[in-house]
Parts: sequence; structure tokens; C-alpha cells
Amino acid sequence: MASTQDFNGKWALVTGASAGIGVALARELGGHGAKLILTARRKERLETLAAELSAKGTEVRIVVADLNDPAAPQQIYDSTEGAGLTVDILINNAGLGQFGAFHENPVEQEMSQVRVNCEAVVRLTRLFLPRMVERRRGWVMIVASTASFQPLPYLTTYAATKAFDRFFALGVAAEVARFGVKVTALCPGPTESEFFQVARTKSFMPGGRQSAGEVARRGIAALALGRRTIIPNFGSSFFAFLTRFLPVGLITHSVEKSARRVLPSA
Repeated sequence: MASTQDFNGKWALVTGASAGIGVALARELGGHGAKLILTARRKERLETLAAELSAKGTEVRIVVADLNDPAAPQQIYDSTEGAGLTVDILINNAGLGQFGAFHENPVEQEMSQVRVNCEAVVRLTRLFLPRMVERRRGWVMIVASTASFQPLPYLTTYAATKAFDRFFALGVAAEVARFGVKVTALCPGPTESEFFQVARTKSFMPGGRQSAGEVARRGIAALALGRRTIIPNFGSSFFAFLTRFLPVGLITHSVEKSARRVLPSA
């Protein structure tokens, strides 16, 4: 029966492993015996996490790369699978958002969301997935969000990229299931991380923030079982369920009014 014990001794690549959910996912995988490749753009943070995990007996390597650079996915692949490491677990976690009126937001961060949240996910998955299919073994996690279930005014690009991530994960999952490869879309709600700082906002959704550790624990358990979607928080799960029945116009109207209250210029 599938379980997290299947990760023992396998190489896992975690993107965005310098903070938040990425750090928690790395710790969780290491706790189940996986060997880790940590990648992000902040070398010092990667080295700190690598030292922590190594002290617990986990074999760790780091690859410093900025996924805002279109060349970074190939760089990561060449340093890992291309260099002879068998990467059986790919965790597409790196991502960012930006809060504010789309027509006023800095355009570069809008485009960075598309490059990191979408383009890098596609490139990395396309690079590592063929070998998994050949081996008839592998796990891919794509970190989406509960934002993927409805449009979010003032987080417009972010929600759209996360909808892309979730649908991409579901489509690929259906394609590769017959080859023994499992693909999971992890869809957390508001989580304790740097997201709100980077996005330049505070949470305007009801409820508190879930710990990154709990998100990771539930996400990795779902990945082991081959669940194609996991929403690790009951409140977020209930909200996502409601969006199936409420008109999109009603949701966006309500969210727009709520979010506008916390706009910097409001």
C-alpha cells in the first residue's frame, strides 16, 4: 500500500526551498527519509536549511537558481538529473503574488508571477517527468492555492496563475497515472509564510493562517497516496466547495469589496 515510506532513500527536488511552505515541505520529506535537493535564489537561507537537515542525517544538496530567469529550469536539471542523480520526487513550490489594482501594479512583478508560477512549473515538469515515466515511478507536486477556484480581484494575476497550476496538475496526472507516476495539486489557503509580505498585503479572507508545517504534512501524505488535489484546511476546503454553486459574479463582487478595504490607497 502506498505510503510516505515510499519516499525513503529517494531524491526529492524542492523549489522555493528558502522560506515558508518550501522549507516545511523539505523538512517533511526529510523526516520520511528522502534525500533532498534544495533550490531557491537565496543561497544563505538554503545553506542554513541544508545544515539543519544534514544535522538530522538527511543527505542534502543545494542549487542556487532564480526561476524568474527562463534559463534556470535547465540549470537545475543539468545540476541534478543531468548530472546523474535520479530525481523521483519533484516539488514545484516556488511562487509569488502581488496585491493591488492590476492597472496600477508594477508590470514586472505581474510578469514575474507568470514566469515563476506557470512557465517555470511547465519547464521543470517537462524536464523531469520523462525519466519518471521511463522508470515507471515518480511523484510530482504542484503547489497551487485555494485562489485557483475563483477569480480574486486585486490578486488577479496570482489567482489566474494558480488556476493554471491546478488544471495543469490535473491534466498531467491523468496522462501519467498509467505509468505509475503520481501528480498532486496542493491547494493551501492563507498560510504562515512570506507570501503576504512579498504580495504587499495582509489577508483579507475570513479565518486565520494555517501553519506551513501542517500544510506540508497533509500535502506530502496526499502525494504519497496519489491524491490529485488536496486542500489542507477545512475552512478553505469548504469555501472551495461553495464556489461550485455560487455565481462567479457574486464571488468577485464580494471579494472586490472586501479586498478594496485594505488597498494602500483605500
